[in-house]
Amino acid sequence: MKRFSLFFVIISIGLVACKNNAKKETNDGLLPTSLVNNPISLNPDSNSFKELPTMDFGTTLHDFGTIHEGETVEWEFDFKNNGKSPLIISEAKGSCGCTVAEFPKEPITAGQASKIKVSFNTTDKHGYNEKQVTISNNTREGVHYLTIKATILEN
Repeated sequence: MKRFSLFFVIISIGLVACKNNAKKETNDGLLPTSLVNNPISLNPDSNSFKELPTMDFGTTLHDFGTIHEGETVEWEFDFKNNGKSPLIISEAKGSCGCTVAEFPKEPITAGQASKIKVSFNTTDKHGYNEKQVTISNNTREGVHYLTIKATILEN
């Protein structure tokens, strides 16, 4: 009986302690994720799957070549939505703090082209560097990757 009471008390404390302590995240300026379909859960033979947007890039890799440490370099990746519904990008995140991506916050309609600008800060970087940007979206794939690389000379 004591064990049951102790178990009940521990469970009760755990439930009370976990009650809604999560911080509310704000996505100022971003579209709500409820607008983004989860294409992975769709049947590939369904009309909904066939009408998903696309994110077709001219290239997903850019080589800055040889640059000097301390420079901030930028490149714009062009893409087009060749799908049948609006493309929504929910996030574009660099593989480290030195790589930042700017992406369109509004939906990209079917047939529309746009750009993602990637900035790379080479401060305290030396030698060969390769960085990646992960783009979360509502395409069939759900995620796309952009890669930048450079050889950085010390000053």
